[in-house]
Amino acid sequence: MKKISILFAFAVLVFSCDPQKKIAGNYSYETECLGVEMDGSQTLKAWGTGNTNEDAIEQAKKNAVRDVLFKGIRNGKPDCEVRAVLTEVNAQENHATYFNNFFADGGPYKNYVNIKDGTDTQKMMMDGDKKGSNVQYGVIVRVLRTALIKRMTDDNILNLK
Repeated sequence: MKKISILFAFAVLVFSCDPQKKIAGNYSYETECLGVEMDGSQTLKAWGTGNTNEDAIEQAKKNAVRDVLFKGIRNGKPDCEVRAVLTEVNAQENHATYFNNFFADGGPYKNYVNIKDGTDTQKMMMDGDKKGSNVQYGVIVRVLRTALIKRMTDDNILNLK
């Protein structure tokens, strides 16, 4: 009788669970280091999500610059500087007006990131809402870390003294 109860409980458990149908839909990818150039720039793989391909690629560029500025790059090759450019606690919130303008569409962030020549983008279709679907792109970009440090210093966001 005990074996029948265990088998019944196991059968109920197995047949009552729906199989997992989606894996990548709710997973957020981290920016990862692919290498460092001799000028101090970092080659990164960054991910972005948007309603169109162009939106997703631009979001990936913003994410790459944002990660270099505020988080540092911890994934991928150990060549990249793991420390963030700005180590001030809540730097993005403390300088919200500055960074809202910096990361605006077409904003100055574009001067510090470019898509690596000859690289492919990786695309994943994401779950969408009723109006359309989102796409997520992984792009290989080059972030000009040294130029970002100079810009943050010149704009009095970063104090190197």
